Formats: sequence, C-alpha cells, structure tokens
Amino acid sequence: MNFSSWPPLLVVDVEGNGTTPPDLVEVAALPVRDGRPDTTTAGAWLTRPKRPVTPFAARVHGLTNERLATAPGWEEISGQVHALLDGAWICAHHAHVDYRVLRAHLPQWQPAGVLDTLRLAKAVHPGLPKYSLDALLDHIRPDLTQAPAAGRHRATYDAYATAQLLLVLAAHFDTWDQLVAAAVPPGLPGAPEPETDPTLW
Repeated sequence: MNFSSWPPLLVVDVEGNGTTPPDLVEVAALPVRDGRPDTTTAGAWLTRPKRPVTPFAARVHGLTNERLATAPGWEEISGQVHALLDGAWICAHHAHVDYRVLRAHLPQWQPAGVLDTLRLAKAVHPGLPKYSLDALLDHIRPDLTQAPAAGRHRATYDAYATAQLLLVLAAHFDTWDQLVAAAVPPGLPGAPEPETDPTLW
C-alpha cells in the first residue's frame, strides 16, 4: 500500500453523555499522513452537554458532569471541529455511529468518505469471535506505545488506537480503491458506485 497516495483522512472518535440521541462530551480527530498518525495537527475537544451525563456513561469514559462544568458548549467549538474535518475522509470503528452523531451536530458538514475499521477487519480477518475495538487490539496488537495517556474509552486514545489498527489492516491492500471497496459501509459517503451492465438498455 502506497500511503502517500491517500487523500486527506482523519480518524475520529466521539464520546457522548449517554442519552438517546446523545449530546457530545468529547471529540477527537487525528490526521493520518504518509502512513502515520499526525498527533501534531490533531484536534481534541471536551464540550459541556446540554443534558447531564448519565451515570453509566460517566463510568465508561470518566467524564463527569463536574469535570465538564467549565468546558465550552458545543456552539463554541463546532466551527473548529467543522474546519478540521472539512473536505476530508474520516475513519472510525463502527463508523456509522460516529458519522451519524457528528452529522447531527454538524448539519452543514459532509465527509468526502467514511472508512470503517470494523468492516475492514471482517474483510481481512474473517471468522473472529468478536470485532469490538478491544478484541481487535488484542488480536492484531498494533503499536500503541505512543498512545495518549487518557486511556481506553477516551476519544483521543480510541482515535489513536483506531488509526494504528487502520494502518495495519490497510497494508493488506495494494491500492486506495481496494481499501475503499472493503472499508466503506454501503450507503455512507465514499461507497463505490455499483457497476452498470452495459448490455442493458
């Protein structure tokens, strides 16, 4: 895989307040350039949700209402998030979830395309008992020595881990187009158009 041929791409991860639909409490966007996560230009934001964080969500990611009380509201940071993501591909694990939440919070934004490491892992490693991020990190063991100290279930850590997972999985493909064909869920931006049969009128 020639990583230098990739279009602009950011691995994203979001954390929510536990409600349905969720309010965002954390967003991370990590560019991947020349086959490496570029932490020097990454974006990471905490944001105070309009509705309180549920106890369950707080136990998962550790972001409590008290911790977020002084964080900016979404309207204060949405422009920064939009500017970083604008015009780029995104990648996430179980990507339709992150894509749907980001689109709900950024209605004017549309990515160039969406890669899903869960879908990609199923193509590269069929038959695994589980395809959760934790299960794949245990199975594939990408290099996480430089991962953010925040830890699992925080957006910065999960985005970094997903980026490293993406790079290991992408090495199984020769071209960007092959990667896209395997990794973009049907119906999401960037999905290849079905070939038309030239023999049909």
